[in-house]
Amino acid sequence: MIRRSLVVVALALLATLVPLVGAAQETTLIQGGRLLDGSGNPWIHADVLLRGDRIEAVGKLDDVSADRVVDATGLYVAPGFIDTHSHAGGGLASPELSHGRPLLAQGVTTIFANPDGGGPVDVATQRDSLLAHGLGVNVAQFVGHGSVRRAVLGTEDRAPSPEELDRMRTLVRGAMEEGAWGLSSGTFYVPGAYSEPEEIESLAMEVAPFGGAYQSHYRDESTYSVGLIAAVDEVIEVGRVAEIPAVLTHVKALGPFVWGYSQAIVHRVERAREDGVQVFADQYPYTASATGLEAALLPRWSQAGGRDSLLARMDRPETMARIREGMEEGLARRGGADRIQFRRYRPDPSIEGRLLSDLAEERGQHPLDTAADLIREGSVSIVSYNMHENDVATLMRQPWTMTGSDGDLVPWMEGVPHPRSYGAFPRKIRLYVQEEGVLSLDQAIRSMTSLPAHVYGMADRGLLRPGTAADVVVFDLDEVVDRAEYTAPHQLAEGMEWVFVNGEAAIAEGEFTGAMPGRVLQKGR
Repeated sequence: MIRRSLVVVALALLATLVPLVGAAQETTLIQGGRLLDGSGNPWIHADVLLRGDRIEAVGKLDDVSADRVVDATGLYVAPGFIDTHSHAGGGLASPELSHGRPLLAQGVTTIFANPDGGGPVDVATQRDSLLAHGLGVNVAQFVGHGSVRRAVLGTEDRAPSPEELDRMRTLVRGAMEEGAWGLSSGTFYVPGAYSEPEEIESLAMEVAPFGGAYQSHYRDESTYSVGLIAAVDEVIEVGRVAEIPAVLTHVKALGPFVWGYSQAIVHRVERAREDGVQVFADQYPYTASATGLEAALLPRWSQAGGRDSLLARMDRPETMARIREGMEEGLARRGGADRIQFRRYRPDPSIEGRLLSDLAEERGQHPLDTAADLIREGSVSIVSYNMHENDVATLMRQPWTMTGSDGDLVPWMEGVPHPRSYGAFPRKIRLYVQEEGVLSLDQAIRSMTSLPAHVYGMADRGLLRPGTAADVVVFDLDEVVDRAEYTAPHQLAEGMEWVFVNGEAAIAEGEFTGAMPGRVLQKGR
């Protein structure tokens, strides 16, 4: 009797599944466009057929019928762009910003979240929060070294004990088992700055069995501590020891002390690659960076133990004098107070968008005294104009350099974020392809699509091939433009006529559709 009941239940379940299996999937034919397949090859005339969430066919498809036909005559068709370094994870987990429209307007269909060693350690819970309100784009997660270290050691300036290091390994391994794509670090920041290279190498070895990668905001982009080149070498060594791809994220030479060092970075990467180390970089196409005022100016020893400890040190005159010496060096590395612009300051939003030099003059203070007062009162986010255009172009030309935004996703008209949050990908196409000729269009598209997919092991994205995910952008090259400016950043990019995420149109004929077809992509699943 039990066996017969089980058979009846099985047949009933099968009956409910058959219509789903046999259900027709919506088809879209993108016809007549100039196809850039993501490989770096020049464009060709070809059609693309989407069926459900996959690309079914690419080529001359004149005789194919479809539920929807997109006339792409005169337009370019490419894989959806992959943002290798994004701080949009928190925004995408909110009901107000889960649509990801500033990303979609750039042609971005997938982001990598939790860079710089940050983000939640519990990636499974983060995944649930990202899916709670729907997603406009796909999200891939890193597990952050800084977050793991903070969970075990707090902000203590010391090496972990063997038992603590084992706990850190367990956290990293657990995140990889939940589908993380690799380990990110921010050894420039607290608490990552307190780690020795061997600690990171040990944790990176935990991601290797999962096919993961290592991405690092390296320890020093200037002359803060070990120096730019030693910091680059440290990242390379992690890749060598763990035998995984190592990525110099938002690669740069920061500040006048190291302008021109891009050639040395290229030399180090090329030499390592000749030795068999998988080294890559990503980059945003701007000459200004963004960070916190504390990270830009304060010596790291002053931040050990957290904010309360910092404020206590600042209250002691002798200690504050030492801190100020470090701040003087930090300000010089950034090129001076007229190169620091406030982008977010909750205690007083009226200073957002202004220069440190102007605010200090208005207050009748030395810029370092103004900076110290602001730090005492709250957290200060800044834009820092500190890179040389020649270095940006040199690093951009390299075949191992991907594109990332390092952008935020913030409520509309809140603060003065870096314009990269709204315009990184269109800016690279408009400025560095069309106007400056630093790259060809096919090279730029490769840096945004197949290269990041290749580096991070996304086998089904980044190329327009039958069987790959139907993440596709259709854009008007003459209309692609980044509208965001440093003082007026809240402006959407233009030029994307169609953006498909997993086969669904998130932008159709230049307008948002309201669709939420994004997914949290899990490594190995």
